[in-house]
Amino acid sequence: MTRVAGIMSGTSLDGIDVAIVDIGPRYKLKVLAFSTTPYPKAVRNTLLAVSNANCHTADIARLHFLLPELYAEAFNALCKQARVPIKTVSLIGCHGQTIFHEGDPVRFVGRSVASTLQIGNGAILAARTGIPTVTDFRSAHIAVGGKGAPLVPHLDHLLFRHPRRTRVSLNIGGVANITAIPSGIAFDTGPGNMVMDNLVRHFTNGRQTFDRDGGLAARGHIQHRLLNLLLRDPYYRRQPPKTAGREQYGQEFLTPFLSLSCEDAVATATALTVATIVKGIRLTGVEPQDLIVGGGGAQNPQLMGLLAAQLPNTRVLLTNDFGIDSDAKEAVAFAVLAYECVHLRPALGAVLGAIYPPN
Repeated sequence: MTRVAGIMSGTSLDGIDVAIVDIGPRYKLKVLAFSTTPYPKAVRNTLLAVSNANCHTADIARLHFLLPELYAEAFNALCKQARVPIKTVSLIGCHGQTIFHEGDPVRFVGRSVASTLQIGNGAILAARTGIPTVTDFRSAHIAVGGKGAPLVPHLDHLLFRHPRRTRVSLNIGGVANITAIPSGIAFDTGPGNMVMDNLVRHFTNGRQTFDRDGGLAARGHIQHRLLNLLLRDPYYRRQPPKTAGREQYGQEFLTPFLSLSCEDAVATATALTVATIVKGIRLTGVEPQDLIVGGGGAQNPQLMGLLAAQLPNTRVLLTNDFGIDSDAKEAVAFAVLAYECVHLRPALGAVLGAIYPPN
């Protein structure tokens, strides 16, 4: 049995998820503890200012060294709260914070380049915790011709394979992604919570950060003309592999929603997330018997209700039904990927991650 911590901060920039996981023989997982620590407002605003933006390199460098201090604090606090002795944790897998992701090559200074950048210095985190730390998971995936995302499919196959049932695992974070099981087709379908959350922040002037229990969307009306216009984006018809992020769904994407009421805007954004997920499932070429949902969006009953209505022949489950808190899934995934890395085992076609010993 190996005890590993997974640390994840996603594209929504909500905060720091930490999961402590025991990994046993044949990847039997037991999640001992999980917590989410919101980013301080000043840190979140600074991260937004450097995410897919023209900015000063000094801000990126400072955040690269500041974030692991926050990650270490969140990890230490969870260990104390859950009464897990720090010395029993053998390894940390930390995703870091994505500030730019471009999985498809573009022309740049006369060459073709695909790139990704997650900040959060592994050497600092290892030094502060005294625990070997694995970071920078996405670079190796791009190095061998992958898109750098999604990476959660490795966990999906370990947890959800079934000898007789066709399944799709859906993770609804800032961006939504799916894994078809057993075919292994995996890709980002489009927006997850990011557009909804950004609209809520805009219309409430930051007083509310997400649509709690889907209440705003439930009171709103879907603006089908806008929805149909947004669904014309060629991305939703493109065959996988493909990846999406803040570069597509950041502040500029909100513009056509801003003439609507808050409720109608959030209702339409919720419908967009559901419609693009369903389109993505159809691109896999299978009608799944089971859809297994994780990520923050699984806590939105309005979104989940729309999803179930559009997939009447599919049983909709939560990762909770398999012993993994839906909010904790991505943090657990990076704990498992770190475990694979230190054993030099490939995940999704490559050994993913860079290892930092403690000093």
